[in-house]
Amino acid sequence: MEAPSETAAGNGRAAVDDAARSGAAQTADDAGTPTPEPRRRWTRRRQDLAVYGLFLLAALWVTSRIWVDPAGRVASLYSSDPAQVQFFLAHSVRVVLHGEFPFYTEQFNYPDGVNLMANTAVLALGIPMVPITLLFGPAVSFVLLVTLGLAGTAAAWYFVLSRHLVRTPLAAAVGGWFCGFSPAMLSHANWHPNIISQFLLPFIVWRVLVLTRSRRPLRDGTLLALLVTAQAFINEEILLFTALACGVFLLAVLVQEPARWSAAWRPLGAGLAACAVLAGALLAYPLYIQFAGPMAYHGLSDAVRDYGNDIAAFFAPGSPTLGGHQRANINLAPNYSEENAFFGWSLALLSVGIVAWLRRELLVRALAATGVFFAVLSLGERVSWWDRELFTGPWEWLVHLPLLDAVVPTRFGLITTVVIAMLLALAVERAWSLRPADRRTVRTLAVAGLVLALLPIAPMPLRVVSRPPVPDFITTDRWRAYVGPDQTLVPIPVPSMGNTHGMRWAAATNLDFKIPGGYFLAPRNGNTGDPGRFGGRPSGVGQLLEEVATTGRTSKLDDRQRRRSLDELRHWRAAILVLPVRQQNAEPLRRTVEQLVGPGRRELDVWVWDVRALTDRAV
Repeated sequence: MEAPSETAAGNGRAAVDDAARSGAAQTADDAGTPTPEPRRRWTRRRQDLAVYGLFLLAALWVTSRIWVDPAGRVASLYSSDPAQVQFFLAHSVRVVLHGEFPFYTEQFNYPDGVNLMANTAVLALGIPMVPITLLFGPAVSFVLLVTLGLAGTAAAWYFVLSRHLVRTPLAAAVGGWFCGFSPAMLSHANWHPNIISQFLLPFIVWRVLVLTRSRRPLRDGTLLALLVTAQAFINEEILLFTALACGVFLLAVLVQEPARWSAAWRPLGAGLAACAVLAGALLAYPLYIQFAGPMAYHGLSDAVRDYGNDIAAFFAPGSPTLGGHQRANINLAPNYSEENAFFGWSLALLSVGIVAWLRRELLVRALAATGVFFAVLSLGERVSWWDRELFTGPWEWLVHLPLLDAVVPTRFGLITTVVIAMLLALAVERAWSLRPADRRTVRTLAVAGLVLALLPIAPMPLRVVSRPPVPDFITTDRWRAYVGPDQTLVPIPVPSMGNTHGMRWAAATNLDFKIPGGYFLAPRNGNTGDPGRFGGRPSGVGQLLEEVATTGRTSKLDDRQRRRSLDELRHWRAAILVLPVRQQNAEPLRRTVEQLVGPGRRELDVWVWDVRALTDRAV
């Protein structure tokens, strides 16, 4: 990837030319001959700032509808993850201000708790955002992270590409743009800030490649270890993808030129060993908590593990793009937040054309092999075309391997995205370096090809829906009169994967009260080491209230159901049950809760049931 000698030579030539022009101008001045004002050229720094500004404006454009009201709006394509991430951001506040244990919490899913290392608690993002979270709330921190994740990823790839792969600023800008604003990234902006925050990845890739010819492998391995450690606290799955992509790319290079191995294996081996020792030491305890600590799980549920791309998804534009259409993509991806391909016909054909044009270059062949390899893996266990199953995919044989059993296969398409971005950058670089008679025509055709390929998948503002505000009962701290430090506030309906408003309530108070349930990954039966599932132990009262909230129908409850519900409330150490007056199907929910624990009373904008006398274990 890197071509430092060419870059250095180019910079040297530029310096020589500048010195020559300066000397000529000085000679002319000394002779008394007037010289014309030299044409001002943009410096590298100005070019970089302009590109970074463009990326930031594009990210603000994508998130513009959320910025209008961060607390009251959410992307319409996927709405549960924002509440979870906001909860994690509030947890970072507690880590910094109260010294709370960072890798596990009982503030939700009480009393079992949640293993945060196994749930991507984004500590490397949340801790730096603590001042913003304290001043403006987790909803603002959340949309700011999404905005900076898109812009920062594009900027980081532009920086690395412009310094180590191409010399033409436009080539680096095109590559950085696609890395930051591809359909896959736009899809995950609905909302997975941990996945779209990929600004460390280009530096990790660069440092890995530097190791293949390093003269100081221990130093370079140490730098790589620090990057790896930081990325582990953003998203471990993306870190694993990066490691796999680097491995496949280097293997593709060595297969074509085995002689490179004799010069590369010593520094690469020494550097990776140093990286493994240091990163292993820094991550040993967090990984122990993740895999062997309380509420640890092994492997994802079957529903998520089988998420794969449809072959047709590679030729359709993504939903959050100019040419995209939600209904057209409904059967081509697991859901709208997992559109990890969706390059469109024009870009798919252009990518094939670039490989054919530059097929003589080893770098292009290695990139093509890497992109195709992970595109195939992204198809999942069952390969399909327009939702029609064709045959079993190779992922069927890999899914049970350690670490890979916790991977969502459709996300391998993110690697193919980066490969296409590099191919685009290389194509622009080669087109700009051609010396034909009509150079302007060639460049015009190159730009036209880029517009034809990228315009249909140009980013559009994310579609939004309104969400209910956090109740005044919560924001004015009226709940504090009821809930003690070892008790829970029970939102109605009970928090779950489909009902995350209660998690936003807790996040708005920086998790000053505990809640039962929630949206998270945990062992299937609450036993450490079981396969993972979404949510905690099955809850009878939770399922009952969720059914009422969905259907609006109230059933007549018998004494047995009431006794079981009270047992669950005692297990949760419930202090109060809280139902917003404006909750959907609030009246059927109120009647159901009254059958369980008796009449409640209205305070501000909620119904409150004080159940401390019923749940006190001493009584």
